[in-house]
Amino acid sequence: MSAVDLVAMGDDFAEFWQERHLCTLSTVRPDGGPPHVVPVGATLDLPTGIARVITSGGSHKARLIGAEGAAVALCQVDGRRWSTLEGRAVVRTEPDEIADAVRRYATRYRQPRENPARVVIEVQVTRVLGNV
Repeated sequence: MSAVDLVAMGDDFAEFWQERHLCTLSTVRPDGGPPHVVPVGATLDLPTGIARVITSGGSHKARLIGAEGAAVALCQVDGRRWSTLEGRAVVRTEPDEIADAVRRYATRYRQPRENPARVVIEVQVTRVLGNV
């Protein structure tokens, strides 16, 4: 599946993904059990169609995505407004990618605590659902 043109989604969509909202990240368990769903802070780069989540490399979500990558969904809700981003996630460990993701996170939320084990879950968005 190819990337979605998120800029074309309009100003309301862009604003919704800049406002401070917590999200959920859903990943599929390898045993086919219920999805693993956790609260996260996420940022979205509209021009590239990439969503980012910072986390510890040893977290369950990072381990589920693993080296091979995985299909994921990021969702945020505010009353009747909601948006789900679906796509393929990979775990990035490069220091410059982590620094960029931390900068983006700090702009949307707040400066995160120091974490030497930090990685970035990077999602190339291929589908958007929602009511924004």
